[in-house]
Amino acid sequence: MASETNTLPGALSHIRVLDLSRVLAGPWCSQNLADLGADVIKIERPDSGDDTRAWGPPYAPDADGKATGEAAYYLSANRGKRSVTVDIASPDGQALLRELARHCDVVLENFKVGQLKRYGLDYESLKEVKPDIVYCSITGFGQDGPYAHRAGYDFLIQGMGGLMSVTGERDELPGGGPQKAGVALTDLMTGMYATIAVLAALTYRDRSGEGQYIDMSLLDTQVAMLANVGSNYLNSGKRPRRWGNAHANIVPYQTFACADGHIIVAAGNDGQYRKFVEAGGRPELADDERFATNPQRVKNRDVLVPLLAEMVATRGRDEWIAMLEEKGVPCGPINNLDEVFANEQVKARGIEIALPHPTAGEVKLVRSPMRMSATPATSDKAPPLLGQHTEEVLAEILGKSGEEIAALREKKVL
Repeated sequence: MASETNTLPGALSHIRVLDLSRVLAGPWCSQNLADLGADVIKIERPDSGDDTRAWGPPYAPDADGKATGEAAYYLSANRGKRSVTVDIASPDGQALLRELARHCDVVLENFKVGQLKRYGLDYESLKEVKPDIVYCSITGFGQDGPYAHRAGYDFLIQGMGGLMSVTGERDELPGGGPQKAGVALTDLMTGMYATIAVLAALTYRDRSGEGQYIDMSLLDTQVAMLANVGSNYLNSGKRPRRWGNAHANIVPYQTFACADGHIIVAAGNDGQYRKFVEAGGRPELADDERFATNPQRVKNRDVLVPLLAEMVATRGRDEWIAMLEEKGVPCGPINNLDEVFANEQVKARGIEIALPHPTAGEVKLVRSPMRMSATPATSDKAPPLLGQHTEEVLAEILGKSGEEIAALREKKVL
């Protein structure tokens, strides 16, 4: 397990982000920016903070193995940030955030449409105090349209945006029907698209001196990330169906049960298919005209796949993988997370990291997958405790004295 240390300045070390977002899509975006070196100031509600702080168990354990109160869900999306508590509903809290915005390059928020306008923290209001601000709003359905004021949740959007219509086992098979992805894929992809949009807006600002408003929607993102599936529909008029772990256009390109587990076989051409069945001792399945070419295999999948399943079931998973890798047939295991983090390639890449933490001693996290030679994406700061940096940020950025900060605490602003 690696520990993150880096003495080089990040690519965004000149950027400061005022992060008013919570849960996952917004924090995923701001964590990307923090990994790239930005100073991310995470604004949280006094006493409770980000909703995900309470989304456990599991919680990070301390040195004695006892839960620390830091939910693993929260830890996954908030490394590298500084936490400041502010009561955003109070006039003094709103004034404080406007002061902070004046010293920031980016504002990120995921409040309901129109809610921050009531507080004087919307784009038009903050543009008055910081004309070149880049302001990114993330909502379920966007800032306009008939659904704009609806609350948006990842699970709902996976269904509404079409993903669940193509995910899950075939309707006619046992267990068939719609299925959501195992992680909050729409939230995560919206966070990634938001990251790209923020970086593009910052680049434009550097050229033009102008900031801008970014309107990110979970539904927009989900429909966009249908990719070839969406394009297939638009250009054919035919609704795609669920194929489970099989592929609509390639056979065999699916999972198979071995004698002791499962493997994925992804034979993308006729040559790879022939090598697959030869390895299994069934070369006649490549000679048979019903199966000789991919179009024929797709046409006759209901005949072929049971024969392949019978062949694969005769050997163990590791034996199959060794044979197929030797012959150049794309294949792989279906790993559980024990196997993922024990995998030699995962270990060699240093994907699991440990960061020092004030209550847990250290927390285990997954490092950023962005590998950059001159400005490495990294963080040596664990996800912050609630309000851990309130005094530090207010003194450093706004020049608030100890007495001023104490007065704000007395008024329940912090």
